[in-house]
Amino acid sequence: AGAGLSYVGGYVINTYKSYDNFLQDKYALLPAVIIICVAIVMFIIGLIGCCATCRESRVGLGLFLAIILVIFIAEVAAFVLAFVYREKGRRVWGHHRQVYGKYDGKNPESAVVDYLQEQLHCCGVKNYSDWTTTQWFNSTGNNSVPLSCCRQDVKNCTGRLDQPQEL
Repeated sequence: AGAGLSYVGGYVINTYKSYDNFLQDKYALLPAVIIICVAIVMFIIGLIGCCATCRESRVGLGLFLAIILVIFIAEVAAFVLAFVYREKGRRVWGHHRQVYGKYDGKNPESAVVDYLQEQLHCCGVKNYSDWTTTQWFNSTGNNSVPLSCCRQDVKNCTGRLDQPQEL
């Protein structure tokens, strides 16, 4: 479990650079760092439990039980805090509309939007009609969305809104 959590934390940190324009909060990587720390602690606790079991040590098994109880209490506290602060998390993700508004097809924010849409197989915040309110859509005048909105299995997609089945 510790190795799996370490992989997840490392993966999140590694892919953060692709989404850093969407996550302006300086604490955006905090969950990944916490996951890695939890993985290290899990490894140490597992090692204590294995050693105490092999030696049949009452003190070691008591320590192991105490550590497991502390972890359980911490999980309950984390659940309560996540429930209490869920609105703040929604506000952090509210920044994505501003990034779509800065889209011009050339700047770094545009590259992030294109990458995000291609990776998540999506178009816009809710759907392709979100692009109709952007400055980029109004300036192009060709009634289309960026090519990153096109489905990957469709060849010669133009991004035109009169062909929504291609988006």
